[in-house]
Amino acid sequence: MSASKQVIAVTGATGMVGTELTAALRSSGHSVVGITRRESHKANESIIWDPAAGLKDPSRLEAVDAIVHLAGENIADRRWTPALKDRIRRSRVEGTRNLVKSLASIERRPKVLISASAIGYYGDRGEMVLDENATAGEGFLADVCRDWEHEAQAGAELGMRVVNVRIGVVLSRKGGALAKMLLPFKLGAGGIIGSGKQYWSWIGLHDLVRIICFCFEQDSVQGPVNAVSPNPMTNYEFTKGMGHVLHRPTVFPLPAFMAKLVLGEMANDLLLASARVMPQKLLQHGFEFHYPELAGCLEHELA
Repeated sequence: MSASKQVIAVTGATGMVGTELTAALRSSGHSVVGITRRESHKANESIIWDPAAGLKDPSRLEAVDAIVHLAGENIADRRWTPALKDRIRRSRVEGTRNLVKSLASIERRPKVLISASAIGYYGDRGEMVLDENATAGEGFLADVCRDWEHEAQAGAELGMRVVNVRIGVVLSRKGGALAKMLLPFKLGAGGIIGSGKQYWSWIGLHDLVRIICFCFEQDSVQGPVNAVSPNPMTNYEFTKGMGHVLHRPTVFPLPAFMAKLVLGEMANDLLLASARVMPQKLLQHGFEFHYPELAGCLEHELA
């Protein structure tokens, strides 16, 4: 972490990633201010905002050195409906647009805006190896991610360094995909999904937090950054790896038609799509993963 202690504002600070990031930043001596919808009894530790309208008092950001923007509607909480898809899109695209508008209204702006995105940007690309130069794919999530990043990049016109962190499947027992998979695997009901040939590009929560901190510290890092392990795996490989670490069989497959029946469109974008994503920019800038292999990552995250 940077030796220079700074003030960092975080949206989504109470979420799974935001909670871990806030703890890591504070342990390194930085001051963290949450950008939140609710008033806090510690007024100096929070800034009020409404994603649909922007910040209540944008001038509060003049004391901030950097912003990490993580807020957004949960995409994997339940089956997608037209109303939920609209909330997912607005929470990311309009929320980011209104955050940047608030930044445009002040004189002293943060030096850097680190905005979350997702590897959903790439869509379903089969076995193609995808680095940050790959074009956007097709589908709902690809469209959302493209527009989400576009709104964040408007911050560059305000003189800020902007980083779009394209986050892969986050592995943590505290939430997200791994937490949902643990119970069926522990019951011996884990298995491949669909053909099992689709690539899953994953990242442990520990390394994801380190990546965000790295992007904050490294002035030369800007634009899209793939926040994934350098070892993407097929769903088959991932499933067998999970079973090995948990010492459980993996003999109960979930056919593609059943996944679509149960989860609808979400199954296509989150479970059956193939994205073989590489963290090329991180590797070029010298980032070192603590847990680049699935087994080590799972053992750490499940410890």
